Amino acid sequence: MMMAMMLVASATAFAGDSDALKAVMKSKNYADATQLVKSNLSQMANDAEKAKAYNHLVDLAMNKVTKETATIAENQVGMQMGRSANEIVPYDTLGLVDAICDAIYNAIECNKYDQLPNAKGKISPKFAEKNAARIWGVRSHLVNAGQEEARKENKEATLKYWGAFTDSANDPLFAAQNHDAEKEYAGQVAFFAGRYAFDLKDMDRANRYFEIAKKDPQQKADALNFQLYAMRSNLKTHADSVACINKIKAIYDAEPENDAVLDALNSMYDGMKDRAAQNALLDNHLAKFPNSFAALANKGLMAMSDNNAEVGAEWLRKAAAAKPDNAVVFTYLGICLNVQAGNTDDDTKRKALFKEAIEAFDKAKELDPDKRQANWGYNRYQAYYGLYGEDDSRTKAAEADR
Repeated sequence: MMMAMMLVASATAFAGDSDALKAVMKSKNYADATQLVKSNLSQMANDAEKAKAYNHLVDLAMNKVTKETATIAENQVGMQMGRSANEIVPYDTLGLVDAICDAIYNAIECNKYDQLPNAKGKISPKFAEKNAARIWGVRSHLVNAGQEEARKENKEATLKYWGAFTDSANDPLFAAQNHDAEKEYAGQVAFFAGRYAFDLKDMDRANRYFEIAKKDPQQKADALNFQLYAMRSNLKTHADSVACINKIKAIYDAEPENDAVLDALNSMYDGMKDRAAQNALLDNHLAKFPNSFAALANKGLMAMSDNNAEVGAEWLRKAAAAKPDNAVVFTYLGICLNVQAGNTDDDTKRKALFKEAIEAFDKAKELDPDKRQANWGYNRYQAYYGLYGEDDSRTKAAEADR
């Protein structure tokens, strides 16, 4: 009996692949093998078999990659040896990059199972090192393919290739690979992958790629601004707005000094007509960052919306001092001063206010002569008219700039 039990145990310990896995391993066609993995995965004996099944898909995809890259290499050698253009061997360009994408995502899925502990609690990955190395060397084809598809305005394909490039660069499977060669452009690829994901209304991917792009100092500002814009787009319900506020608050908590995030959060509260939340946000922010341009400017704009030009001018003067290259804030400051001047019966005070308004509008004109950021023209003319009268040459010149 003991011998029989030992034989049974031995047979179990050294059992071969399950029928479900065998069916996958027999298939030499990528599409057929993929379908078999999907239908047979739940019937496989353990995580090791699942890892082996996905690795088989990587092998099949990489067979295609190897074939096409060999043709590319052959052509390159031929051209160096003087082969004419009509002797170049054609290769399957899209087949190559599609196979690279297939290899990437199957390798990532394989690694999920490959990193799980076996029955003895031990983690012994069998495929990670090989898969990471052989895929990493061909990923650059995805960047060029994405550029070509972007040129043809094929958003789906562009996202596919730049998304796969970005996903692989940031997956643990490829962490040990040398990322130095692509540092100059990886963040930019991630940013544009996020933009294409946004255009295709895949917000989860868009946010994921923007978060990756933000790690690149050269892309951080653009990625953050577009991420904030994307978050606030297509909000249809109150619940959508609340969810968006919570997402922006999470970013604000991580980067409280960032004026772009503060401005986005303030804008959301303004849209929700939650003035108490706006004031609390801006006042608390100014307590920590008294020279915050966004907070100072928004306090001024809030006062303007409340028809309080005097308080608006107080805040906007501080905002202009904090960011003296912003034509918009100088324009709004001039508007507040014009309103104050029009509301006073004190002639001396009125002239002083119009004079200060002219200085603000002239600065706006200097910073933005073509009015691309702020339409200072008519309000500037009003200030000149109020100070110098209709017939003064300075007023006439301001009228011509309206």
